[in-house]
Amino acid sequence: MKKIGKQTIKFENPVNILNTACIVGPKESDGPLAKYFDKCLEDEFWGESTWEKAESKIIKETVNTAIAKSNISQDKIDFCFAGDLLNQCISSSFGLRELNVPFYGIFGACSTFVEGLSLGSVFVESNVAEHVICCTSSHFCSAEKQFRFPLELGNQRPQSSQWTVTGSGVAILSKSGDGPFITHTTVGKIVDMGIKDANNMGAAMAPAALDTLLTHFKDTGRNPSYYDAILTGDLGYVGKEILIELSQSNGYNIKSNYNDCGVMIFDKDSQDTHSGGSGCACCGTVFSGYVYKMLREKKFKKVLLMATGALMNSTSSQQGESIPGIAHAVSIEI
Repeated sequence: MKKIGKQTIKFENPVNILNTACIVGPKESDGPLAKYFDKCLEDEFWGESTWEKAESKIIKETVNTAIAKSNISQDKIDFCFAGDLLNQCISSSFGLRELNVPFYGIFGACSTFVEGLSLGSVFVESNVAEHVICCTSSHFCSAEKQFRFPLELGNQRPQSSQWTVTGSGVAILSKSGDGPFITHTTVGKIVDMGIKDANNMGAAMAPAALDTLLTHFKDTGRNPSYYDAILTGDLGYVGKEILIELSQSNGYNIKSNYNDCGVMIFDKDSQDTHSGGSGCACCGTVFSGYVYKMLREKKFKKVLLMATGALMNSTSSQQGESIPGIAHAVSIEI
């Protein structure tokens, strides 16, 4: 393991992604990627009394599914990296309190899944751990209640707003295996361009995505054509177009092989999700379902997965603060 350039770590012994799992809510179940998810729920409560309890159940059951699919026992997992959007990350800590695995609660907003992959890879490659589990969750109803308005108000959402994905994505990293492998991670910096509109997260996060993307290319000496797919976590339609334009103005044409998980997970025309999906589970479920399957089938051989996050909360928005953005990236290769 060595640092190359300004913000990138190259893994001399690439870290194997042993297996993944994902569970999604009913709206995601009606989207174009439904067949790639391990379980599709019929309602947002899943037998629980609150949305928050349902989210904790979702991440718990997704972790159990990933462990079962990996064919390793739970006691072989050395560390768990987990996070979500709720205050103090209660979905992760409550849902995984019975896991009995050394636990790191992490927060990178919607970038949390790739943040976990990045940190977990460092632990595995440095011989601190044999197996690490990285997981995250989000829930449309719990997120709306915390960050925006009670659902009962029926507020009209602007076209730039995004739909928080209900679900959980989990990946188990391992020292051994036949891939796909995490070969590099580029750690993002906080970028704040002064945007204050909490209903336009794509615009707030796109500059951070650009900063990490340009840094990754500079640090590694690569260009967009190196990858079969460049995927951001949840910029949505608005942020996706901004990133394409910003990249072009900086000399990189990413249009032919770039997409966004928030664009991929919903059908914009039939599902009325406005600018697309968002939330910690957006990148987590799309990668753990569709992208991982494409890598295993070698339909993708080189993927740059870059999750973006808006580092704000309900208090900062109420106090008129701008929205800082962050983006972390991992290079995944066969």
